[in-house]
Amino acid sequence: MHIYLVIHILGFLLIFLSAAMLLPIPFALYYGEGDYIFFIISALITFAVGFAAFKFTRLDRDVRAREGFAIVTLGWISFSLLGCLPFLLSGYIPSLTNAFFETMSGFTTTGATILVDIEKLPHGLLFWRSFTHWLGGMGIIVLSIAILPFLGVGGMQLFKAEVPGPAPDKLTPRVTQTAKILWGVYILISSVETILLMLGGMNLFEALCHTFGTMATGGFSTKDASIGHYNNAYIDYIIIFFMIVAATNFSLHYRFMKREFKSYIKNNEFRLLLFLICSATLLIGMHTFLHHYSNAEMAFRKTLFQVTSILTTTGYTTADFEQWAFSSQFILFLLMFFGGCAGSTGGGMKIIRLYVLIKFVFAEIRRLMHPKAVIPIRVGNTVIPRDIVRNILGFLTLMTGLFICGVIVMTILGLDLVSAFAAVAATLNNIGPGLGSVGPTDNYAHIPLIGKWVLTFFMLAGRLEIYTVLVLLAPSFWKK
Repeated sequence: MHIYLVIHILGFLLIFLSAAMLLPIPFALYYGEGDYIFFIISALITFAVGFAAFKFTRLDRDVRAREGFAIVTLGWISFSLLGCLPFLLSGYIPSLTNAFFETMSGFTTTGATILVDIEKLPHGLLFWRSFTHWLGGMGIIVLSIAILPFLGVGGMQLFKAEVPGPAPDKLTPRVTQTAKILWGVYILISSVETILLMLGGMNLFEALCHTFGTMATGGFSTKDASIGHYNNAYIDYIIIFFMIVAATNFSLHYRFMKREFKSYIKNNEFRLLLFLICSATLLIGMHTFLHHYSNAEMAFRKTLFQVTSILTTTGYTTADFEQWAFSSQFILFLLMFFGGCAGSTGGGMKIIRLYVLIKFVFAEIRRLMHPKAVIPIRVGNTVIPRDIVRNILGFLTLMTGLFICGVIVMTILGLDLVSAFAAVAATLNNIGPGLGSVGPTDNYAHIPLIGKWVLTFFMLAGRLEIYTVLVLLAPSFWKK
């Protein structure tokens, strides 16, 4: 482990963060709420720390796998630690634990909040809170690879450590060019959604903040009632569409833009994503129509919105789904673990892993009947290597183990079983709202201090695909 190399790159990332902290200032000035001063101070502190780290170390070798894992994990932690300064300095979130929780929730695109009255925050802080989603959605490290040429050689190690999915999808031979393409697509689609939301009645500030939450599958809203505040069918359907777009592998969007118009239809993972959305909407929608909404269109829209929001790990709400049937709540709980596609901004297990696991189970059943047969696992025309299958099985085992440990800790801290299950699932899968005391109309403010730090760790582990974080805890990682 070459610690000076890690510190050098982290320093550059913090310099970038200090520049990003200046973006809320125009909104703070426009609304005349005075919170701009806190962003100036925070930016200066962050720049000083980043410049010192960057100036007094040097990049003397390529980034290897070990450094890649350390940079990605420590980068997220340092971003959240310094990114919470505006909340602390302004006094709106005076507790370090709460401010760090809120900021980590933003950068990891979780959307879990400790805020009781969101609308009391000044516009600058609300913008920064949502903007952390957008930065974390496509990935801070992927952005650095796109704009930092000297990472071009070792950048693949960072790319592999951060991009969600069992195997990152390189669009070009050069990882720097791939990062630029992904961010270009991300910015283009975000711009389109912002314009469409403004056409639906949102002002520029609201449209930007909700675009950040949608495209990052994060879920922070500027309103206490989330998207339900607007009670607008047009806005609901626009956000539903872009939640699906954000949960789709961004390489498919790029190929579509390159006139490969059948790229979505041919992709098995995308088809399974749509199948899950349609199936869950049908199962839950029949009950909501019969028992909660007399209007068929409203029942369909509310159900489709919540199913899409939970499955894509966005976390926006338009209805209190805790009032729905227990069967509906259980289906939504299961959807929390599936997540979006690999190479998307969605969290969770990822649809491709679910697809491969289903294929693996059927292959094992066939192998029982034909012990000597060679039965490859295919996704489309591609044979999945055995090491990828082992990786997926290991990931599922780790995820299950973390989930069980988390539930035990939360129940020891005093949460009821439903709330404990939901809180761990919602943070580990980067969703935000859960069930029980952390439901769609509640928040995480009541969670004990130790519990908040545990859930913050789960947010980070879930966003970085567990392996990237846990490998740093292995003693062998730090040995020569």
